[in-house]
Amino acid sequence: MISQQTAVDTIANNLANVNTTGYKNEKTEFKSLLYQTLQTRTTTANGEEKPISAQVGLGTRVAAITSNFTQGPHLDSESYTAMAIDGDGFFAVRGADGNTYYTRNGDFKLSVGEDGNLTLVTADGFPVLDTNGNPIVFPGGIQASKMMVSSEGALGYLDGQNNYVALNQSIGLFQFNNPAGLDKLSNSLLGVTDASGEAMNEATTPNLVLSTVRQGYLEGSNVQVADEMVNLIVAQRAYEMNSKAIQASDDMLGQANQLKR
Repeated sequence: MISQQTAVDTIANNLANVNTTGYKNEKTEFKSLLYQTLQTRTTTANGEEKPISAQVGLGTRVAAITSNFTQGPHLDSESYTAMAIDGDGFFAVRGADGNTYYTRNGDFKLSVGEDGNLTLVTADGFPVLDTNGNPIVFPGGIQASKMMVSSEGALGYLDGQNNYVALNQSIGLFQFNNPAGLDKLSNSLLGVTDASGEAMNEATTPNLVLSTVRQGYLEGSNVQVADEMVNLIVAQRAYEMNSKAIQASDDMLGQANQLKR
């Protein structure tokens, strides 16, 4: 029952994030617990060998809660600083603690600095990093509608005469050998772990299938509501059946304890 409760909690979290940009749905995985051996394969009342044993399982437990990093739908956005990734890459951002974190949420904004320059940041104000790990800075006075991002992530803008000016910076895109091993944090951020492996810079790591960037789009959640509702019903029914089994076992033990000679 505890394991099924965890499954319901995971499904509830998926449904809660159905509209979260860049969210990846999660799935609860189970494994069986130890088995109690009532009779071995070679022991019978007559001492003869038998081909099978008698074992009773002691239930189940949660083995893992894995994230499914399949591509989410690209949703049209009116923001010129919105970006969606088509591929396996992740954006890199600098957290409040100075460490680098990764995300698929490309709902970026422009923040005005003390020097008047514009820094590309997340909705929480974390700077977005380029391929060299530096914050992306535009000259002051540039309108968001003049900002340009190519499919390869190259950045630029249109000046007052609508001439294209290259920024000499590109959006940093990074991949991982095992993205399911990333540490899930708040604010749609992911942290590097030993299980995920080190971040691989698409700009410098050979033999990677490069991702593309789509300006003016956001990657929607890959949660399928219909599938989650089916999974919710299955988990709820499993919880109820386990409850009934416990009640039945308790009633049988109670009747056995009441037997008299």
